[in-house]
Amino acid sequence: MFDLTNRPHDELQDFLRFHSEALQNASLLLGGKPALKASITLIDDVCNAPVLSRRLQQGLVRLQELLSLEHVHDPNRPEAAYFADLDPSAPYVEDMCLLTEALQDVLHRLNDRLEFPCAA
Repeated sequence: MFDLTNRPHDELQDFLRFHSEALQNASLLLGGKPALKASITLIDDVCNAPVLSRRLQQGLVRLQELLSLEHVHDPNRPEAAYFADLDPSAPYVEDMCLLTEALQDVLHRLNDRLEFPCAA
C-alpha cells in the first residue's frame, strides 16, 4: 500500500527539484546554452531515475565541476569566456556560491551512502 523505503538518492532528487531553476540559471551563466540544456536533461533524468546510473553520476560530477568553476582557467573551454563576463560584485554570484556548496554537501552525503564518484 505505501512505499516507505528510502532510496539513497531521494535527498538529491528533492534538492534538484527544489533548486531546479537556480541550477539552470547558474548553468546558463557559467556554461551557456549547452550547459543549460545538459542541466535540464540531468535534473529531469535524476528526478525520474529509480537508481543513479553511471551516466547520471558522471553528469552530476560535470554539473558540480561547472558550478565550482573547475575549468574556468582553461582558455580552450567555454567556461573561461562565460566566467570572464561575470561581475564578481553581482548579488547572484553569492547565491551561486551557496548553491554550489549546498549541492556539494548533498553529493558528499550521497557518496557516504554509495560508491559515488563525487568530485571534491
